Amino acid sequence: MDKLNGSARLMIVSDLDHTMVDHHDEENTSLLRFGALWESVYCQDSLLVFSTGRSPILYKELRKEKPMLTPDITILSVGTEITYGEAMVPDDGWVEYLNNKWDRKIVLEETAGFSQLKLQAETEQRPHKVSFLVDKTGAQEVIKSLSEKLEKRGLDAKIIYSGGQDLDILPQGAGKGQALAYLLKKLNSCGKPPNNTLVCGDSGNDAELFSIPGVHGVMVSNAQEELLHWHAENAKDNPKIIHATERCAAGIIQAIGHFKLGPNISPRDMEFPYAKEACFKPTDAVVKFYVLYEKWRRAEVSKSDSVIQYLKNITLANGVIIDPAGIERSLHASIDVLGSCYGDKQGKKYRAWVDRLVITQIGSDSWVVRFDLWESEGDVRVCSLSSLAVNLKPETPEGFVLTHIHKTWLKGYASRDELACACKL
Repeated sequence: MDKLNGSARLMIVSDLDHTMVDHHDEENTSLLRFGALWESVYCQDSLLVFSTGRSPILYKELRKEKPMLTPDITILSVGTEITYGEAMVPDDGWVEYLNNKWDRKIVLEETAGFSQLKLQAETEQRPHKVSFLVDKTGAQEVIKSLSEKLEKRGLDAKIIYSGGQDLDILPQGAGKGQALAYLLKKLNSCGKPPNNTLVCGDSGNDAELFSIPGVHGVMVSNAQEELLHWHAENAKDNPKIIHATERCAAGIIQAIGHFKLGPNISPRDMEFPYAKEACFKPTDAVVKFYVLYEKWRRAEVSKSDSVIQYLKNITLANGVIIDPAGIERSLHASIDVLGSCYGDKQGKKYRAWVDRLVITQIGSDSWVVRFDLWESEGDVRVCSLSSLAVNLKPETPEGFVLTHIHKTWLKGYASRDELACACKL
């Protein structure tokens, strides 16, 4: 939250599984479309919040599997944990708040009497969350009886049922909705309330998000029956909540446009040649550069000299690229080599995307852009910590030039033979 000097233009609070992440999309198309839009348009003045039922361990596993962005804030374990930034620094104030009237031992004692409840994996058991699996047919009866028993023991607890099988027991003050309310209160106290907040979900444990006053909400098209039922009973007349016609992250992009919260055309949806922007944005230039790079190697753009010429138009003739091995090469020579690599990744599930994009203005018309450049092919994934210098040049065809690219390997994600080639930019 400290990255912003004032209010966020937009704060997106999204569930992960089957909302931001589509597990039926092997190419991760909608997730990458959202990522490119966010890094291109919103990353510098907005906040991205992931709100998931996953524990920290399973969340980190998902990040290794999918081309996800690094959020500003992560709400984990069904709203019982709040962390900040890439380092996932915990919010101690939230922990202290949840400790009130909570006794995990009593929860375990009372649930032991229900044969219908099967404890989930140890990774999903957290200090303020006890998680079970329960058959859908008997779930409501279990919830009613268990609630009464916990109340008699003086425990102020909440039971959340979602996904047709997951039953989570939390402190009454916990949950995705309460965690978001806590964050909004915290931002307000700092004088930084978001201009707009968009919440996104697909299942029952997301319902609380839509109950927060003033937020916009999108239930993705693949939302589960339990969330749709909640909406019909509680919010069907609320014009700020929509049921998208698009799945997962594509539904989030749809909602940004529907509510007019800002631009919602992803660079991945733009046809080449790109229209010259009236107002130059370094973030947009970098994202489009690597989207085009990926499309060239996947043969998703026409094999045309105009693509190579465009890349040369936006790079300085005597500019250099320093690769992660420390080898310095001419930018234009590297683009010539890329020209011979057209379609070398076609049909190989190759993807390239940028994350953690930060810009620093170093002159009236010059910037340094730092970002993580990820590339994946199948199960192989590499990442280079990259910096790129860019200058405004109104006299050039595109109005700007990239003058220098410097890349080093992120620890643990150095290149392997499967992805190493001279085509890299």
